[in-house]
Amino acid sequence: YIVGGCVRDMIMGRSVHDFDITTDALPNQIIEIFSEDKIIPTGVKHGTVTVLHKGEAFEITTFRVDGSYTDLRRPDTVSFTSSLKEDLARRDFTMNAVAMNLSGKIFDFFGGISDIEQRFSEDALRILRAIRFASILNFEIESETAESAIKLKDRLDFISAERIKSEFVKLLCGENAVDTLLKYREIIGQIVPEIKDCFNFSQHSKYHKYDVYEHIARAVGMIPADSENVEILRIALFFHDIGKPSTFSLDENGRGHFKGHAGKSAEIAEKVMHRLKFDNRTVDIVCMIISHHSDNFDFGDEDRKSMPLSEIKRMISKIGADRFFLLLELKKADNSAKHDFVLHENNEIENISKTAQRLINENCCIKISQLEINGNNLIQLGFRGREIGRCLETLLENVIDGNIENNYSELMKFAKEML
Repeated sequence: YIVGGCVRDMIMGRSVHDFDITTDALPNQIIEIFSEDKIIPTGVKHGTVTVLHKGEAFEITTFRVDGSYTDLRRPDTVSFTSSLKEDLARRDFTMNAVAMNLSGKIFDFFGGISDIEQRFSEDALRILRAIRFASILNFEIESETAESAIKLKDRLDFISAERIKSEFVKLLCGENAVDTLLKYREIIGQIVPEIKDCFNFSQHSKYHKYDVYEHIARAVGMIPADSENVEILRIALFFHDIGKPSTFSLDENGRGHFKGHAGKSAEIAEKVMHRLKFDNRTVDIVCMIISHHSDNFDFGDEDRKSMPLSEIKRMISKIGADRFFLLLELKKADNSAKHDFVLHENNEIENISKTAQRLINENCCIKISQLEINGNNLIQLGFRGREIGRCLETLLENVIDGNIENNYSELMKFAKEML
């Protein structure tokens, strides 16, 4: 039989990316049957063999019954059985305890989740998997199940960081992520304790209609689930204001201010993401765009109506074009989770995006490598060591500001004056 998530997804009309197979054949029989294929003994101890057939990997697992779960994650022992029903009974959720035979007949022995608290006690990861399914499948978790998940949330402390991260990212990318983040915030707070300071934290701001945590959750949902950059942007939005509570101050008029919150949020995000074993590239991108998400975007202020051309060039030069466009998308999502009058800023951000794309298409000088002179030219003038890099940076700054043209003669003249 094919079993589990692939059957669930087929029933729902969703695309299926891999198939898990269960059988009464023992591991040694499976290896013998597929002797002409490459065999990977993935987990023979637990009855699982991976068969590489025509370039695709298929996990085949013998019907089994699990023993106790003393580590709250994996069974201490397994015993093989000839009963499909007994095998399905050990699985975490009823929607994953379904099987299908070759003719398409569905086998579903369980109409509801029984003794759910015991199941969460056995494998604590199921707590997070439950809310992940609610997010990506847009399901409503049965009330007693939800209560049990929240009640036993501290058991997630026994789960590896890698597994927590995997489930958490999938949850963030789900169509129902906003409701899931709001409804199960206690569970989210268990895996990211730093976010708990944001719960019910009033912003005392005319721009905001939600407390810090609800603003974060709703900003996450402003990135469409089918967006090309949904994963990186939703991760960034989850962390983008996490530093607000620690930077909060109230002025004499009762207005809230969060000076330096972008940098503090990036600092907290880096700490949490390293703890959850995110890869270095993702950490770098997320923290970069978080740290800049308040830079020169105060369009609501009376004395600032638009971002200067030189500032657009400077920011692209500083963080790179790809990250700049991610930053603009993050800022639009951030604005979209505030009061409606803030949305006018998104029109300006769209204009900034178009201007930035035009500058890139026109090969406008925004990087040192685009200057018409290089380090060798400066060495000929008499520059040495670190002076060369500092001079090139100064030249680029002046080109970006429009003080000098990016041509050889003007750059050399300016460099001589510097020397």
